[in-house]
Amino acid sequence: MKKILLTFFALSLVLSSCEFGEGFEEMNIDPNKASQLDVSNKFASAILKTSGGRYENWRASLIYQSTMIQHLSSTAGYWSGDKYFRSDQYANALWDRYYPDVIKEIEDIRAQLTSEGNSGSEMGMLRILRVFAFTRLTDIYGDIPYSEAGQGYINGILKPKYDAQQDIYMDMLKELEAAVAQIGASTTMGSSDLIFQGNTTKWKAWGNSMMLRLAMRLTKADSATAKAWAEKAVAAGTMTSNDHIAMVQHTDGPAGINKNGHGEVWQADGNARMSKTFMDWMSDDPRLTVLAQRTSDGSTAVADLIGMPNGSDGNSIPDNSIYASLNDDLKGVDVPMVFHSYAEVRLLKAEMAFRGWSVPGDAKTHYEAGVKAAMQMLGSIYPKTAAITDAQVADYLAAKPYDAAKGWEMISEQYWAATLLNEYESFNNWRRTGYPTLTPVNYDGNVTGGTIPRRLIYPVSEQNTNGDNYGAAVARQGADNFTTRIWWDK
Repeated sequence: MKKILLTFFALSLVLSSCEFGEGFEEMNIDPNKASQLDVSNKFASAILKTSGGRYENWRASLIYQSTMIQHLSSTAGYWSGDKYFRSDQYANALWDRYYPDVIKEIEDIRAQLTSEGNSGSEMGMLRILRVFAFTRLTDIYGDIPYSEAGQGYINGILKPKYDAQQDIYMDMLKELEAAVAQIGASTTMGSSDLIFQGNTTKWKAWGNSMMLRLAMRLTKADSATAKAWAEKAVAAGTMTSNDHIAMVQHTDGPAGINKNGHGEVWQADGNARMSKTFMDWMSDDPRLTVLAQRTSDGSTAVADLIGMPNGSDGNSIPDNSIYASLNDDLKGVDVPMVFHSYAEVRLLKAEMAFRGWSVPGDAKTHYEAGVKAAMQMLGSIYPKTAAITDAQVADYLAAKPYDAAKGWEMISEQYWAATLLNEYESFNNWRRTGYPTLTPVNYDGNVTGGTIPRRLIYPVSEQNTNGDNYGAAVARQGADNFTTRIWWDK
């Protein structure tokens, strides 16, 4: 813990730094100090920025994606996602935070590692983090600045081109393969590695698991490529237990720089309720009482856990306190932010087996393992919650056994349940598979014609500052609106 606090103290210096005016650089250089910050401090900062703060987690993750995917619901008008309203600030939040903060810092670290001749574990770990960050951006927007992004200070590229999503995906898959190959038996990152604490075996497993996730994302767009890369990822070695979950363990301080962004939202906004769609699906699931509580009194009795319909407002529901909210035990600023779970890996392997692709084990075995991992990870990452026992898992699987005739639907629904609070991934997998079957709302004033959005829109500022490249992307991808499908979703 002492090492972690020292790391966060160093991070507070990184995150509070400012840029000086032109002509003052030499006056502010101490000849007795290093002119470049240590990579490990920058790496920890980049991880925290990737996990995100209240701003983007409130807007992109919760207000939009959690309600579009019908995990959460709200009567508040500014919760735009399940009413399909256009809010540029909310839709642009991830872009506005990731490009100047996450991507810029990752590219800076990559340039520094290159200049220092570091082509080993540290570079491999950074490349995996870089793919993860760009995956979030391209999956939510489609064609984006990729190959030239974050190069303003490094190469003077101030108006980066938008790469086609297909090209981005092909490059990211190759990046993951090369990154895993670079990672050795150890790393100098140590406690600055806020995901795996310097465990390079886990980094390799995450890199291969990311390869599997990205490969499966291509099943609609290019099934042959999806199969080839998915089988390569599995052969290389993916996560093997809940001990391999890629997550950031946040803490309550110092100075707020390392708090869980979702937790910060819950401190400021109590409007969210659990969606009726999600709660109805969870009605006989042992996770129900772990994930939810009645808003009015905190009761976790099953009979008290009622979901609120999406698209509701204060007129249709004047008293929303009778509905369930997310359990307080999951709302802390000191709880982990999950990037990628073992449960997802097993469920994607179940889908591979369902499709007849080469993967050790059958669909039923992977499905059951995925369900068990999803249920039991809750007690390990949220220690205040009651752990779900092997007996509870067995009873659930016996009552709802895997049915090969509707295997893909069952696998995809469990993926949706397993990715609560990883709303980016839930939205992605729903668009790819079409499961669970969600009923759209048609709230007055919506901008989608009463259909669930398929992407978020680019910042309007891009039309003014990077107009030619923005225009080329729109011409290639389609209209810049919420219903245009990105490449892998067509």
